[in-house]
Amino acid sequence: MKYTFNLRSPKSETATLILFSCYFKEEKKKFVYSTQKSISPSHWDFKNRFPNRNGKNIANHQTSISKRLREFEDAFELVKSRSELGEVTFDSITLKEHFDKKFERVAKSSSFFEVYDLFMGEKIKMKEWKKNTIKRYHNIRNLLEEFEKVNNYKLTFSKINKKFFIEFTDFCYEYKDHYINTFSRNVGLFKTFMFWAVKNNHAFNHAFLDFKKPQRVLTREEVLTLDNLKELYNFSCKSEHLNKVKDAFIFQCLTGMRYGELKLINERVITDNDCIVLKEEKDSKKAARLIPLSEISKAILLKYDYQLPLISNQKQNDAIKEVVKDAGFLNEVEFTKTKGVEQEIIIKPFYKRISTHTARRTFITIMRNKGIADKTIMSISGHTDIKSFNMYHQVDNAARINAVNNVFKGF
Repeated sequence: MKYTFNLRSPKSETATLILFSCYFKEEKKKFVYSTQKSISPSHWDFKNRFPNRNGKNIANHQTSISKRLREFEDAFELVKSRSELGEVTFDSITLKEHFDKKFERVAKSSSFFEVYDLFMGEKIKMKEWKKNTIKRYHNIRNLLEEFEKVNNYKLTFSKINKKFFIEFTDFCYEYKDHYINTFSRNVGLFKTFMFWAVKNNHAFNHAFLDFKKPQRVLTREEVLTLDNLKELYNFSCKSEHLNKVKDAFIFQCLTGMRYGELKLINERVITDNDCIVLKEEKDSKKAARLIPLSEISKAILLKYDYQLPLISNQKQNDAIKEVVKDAGFLNEVEFTKTKGVEQEIIIKPFYKRISTHTARRTFITIMRNKGIADKTIMSISGHTDIKSFNMYHQVDNAARINAVNNVFKGF
């Protein structure tokens, strides 16, 4: 590829800017970049496209101007040679990014992770993220730092290209043992950062637009049937602590609430007709939702004087597994996890698959199996997207058996 230097106004009687230009055939785009050096057309060699170096018409600053133009030549050749080695993609965006850094059009301190920290700092200060979102972006930063170290791949914006995505994909699946849903989420978070970096002029490389998020797959999740729920409710745990863990879990199963929302309950949010008025925690723009209390869920609230006994989500997850195990739910269950196009079959005891989120799935599944309209259930659970809502419904064996028997009975 050839490049050249031109004058912005070749017929000007005064000094005019010198422009670097080249043409990218694949993009069908002419690339033009200011050298930030000016010269009078009378001092310009139009044949060689360089300042006059002989004769009378030589600019006073011919030496410094020529030096700057050679720097542009060297910078161009460097990007071109690096592209031939497969280190970067040679396109107009990469060339502009390199020129910006070389000729100080962007701050020198804007390294990849410094920009990432600026991104996180802005979002946190603007109160745009919940705590869980902040944690996820911290995890992505740690993941990228580990990738850089393990793969010996120094991250810069110019190196966020196809090669990076291939190596990062392999790193996540093979080294980190991530499954497709985790990988898909992380790619989405990473692309959100890259969009911000480009928008705020920290990066000019758009190769990340071609990074495809794999479609998330539905992994079988366990739920409790109504009979299971009754059995667990009547089970007496071996300690008062575990009884409190069980009560909080049962309450979730009867209301469909997220574990993090339980802390919002107090006597003031209970209406006269025994409903919880809950302001949406995950999306403050949503209207408050009404959650009816059943006889049992109301009794649990009264037992604790409207202040449920809560521990951290992780401790609750560990403890509820112990409760379900002690209650005798020891059967093994089989499920699959996906990496790319490969599926892995995993077998675990039922109780190890139980978490606080199981309660929310249990509520939705029981309500649906009882024929309650989706719109009604969603108004209680807070779902507005039917696709997300459907992921919570787990068809149990009893529902399958009843469906087949009802259809083919008397055949």
